[in-house]
Amino acid sequence: MHNETLNVWSHLAAGVLVVLRFSVFAVTRGGGLVGLTLNGSDGLGLYLDLSCLPLVYYFLSALTYLSSSAAAHLLQSHSELAHYSLFFLDYLGVAVYQYGCALALYFYSSEPHWRRSGVGEVFLPAAALLAWLSCACCCFAKLSYRRPYPLHRKLCQVMPTGLAYLLDISPVANRLANSTWGDNPVMLLHALQVLLFLLAAFFFSCPVPECFFPGRCDLIGHGHQVFHFLVSLCTLTQQEAVFEDFLSRRASLMREHGEWRLLLATVSFPVLVLCSALTAVVMRKQVERRLIKEDR
Repeated sequence: MHNETLNVWSHLAAGVLVVLRFSVFAVTRGGGLVGLTLNGSDGLGLYLDLSCLPLVYYFLSALTYLSSSAAAHLLQSHSELAHYSLFFLDYLGVAVYQYGCALALYFYSSEPHWRRSGVGEVFLPAAALLAWLSCACCCFAKLSYRRPYPLHRKLCQVMPTGLAYLLDISPVANRLANSTWGDNPVMLLHALQVLLFLLAAFFFSCPVPECFFPGRCDLIGHGHQVFHFLVSLCTLTQQEAVFEDFLSRRASLMREHGEWRLLLATVSFPVLVLCSALTAVVMRKQVERRLIKEDR
């Protein structure tokens, strides 16, 4: 039992719940493996429903950020190099999750009039850029600053992540502002996931409640633990909302978006993962060189 124990278990347990819930949904309501069947329309070979790909990417991105966060908080104290490497992995997971959310919310949760707006037109490339920038800035801040941390370290971490969230949640915010909630129960899930994330952002940014009870929240109750629980609840709530939107719009997805947009999303997601991973690897090389220089 130590000050990272609940940080590990909160995201590890959430990851298990995400896998179980997605598996149940895929089998009972998603059509087998969410669109992947053994026989196509001609009765031969494998058939992949492209309308399911954003949902699969969303699931993989959620699992990536939860597992990488649990690994970072569990193993980062083994050495100084492990500390930096695993938190770089954590930031990579956050970037992947940001873009996975962007894809799911764009294809399943956005309204046609929003997609025709200026924000909607540039949404996917801007979301990919901000997700990569979030990973790069967090890695840079981790590499460049040591305790006592200056304020601009926190700003370097929070600002690109905050901008990415404001963009990623914009289709949901537009829908919440322009729809009648009583007509669609999924709106309550979207409102709840926004509220949970804003609360999580507060506890991530502020040392509450430990600033009021010095020394009493070291093992249980400090702000980062509260942040972990809130963001886990946000992910589980968001997943339910995405499932409902997927079911309601799956039949018309190809007609509304076109095959080329879905194919572009198929390519853009692994490209974002690769670029963010390369950024984390480069930052790790910088850490290795610095540690060797300090040892000498």
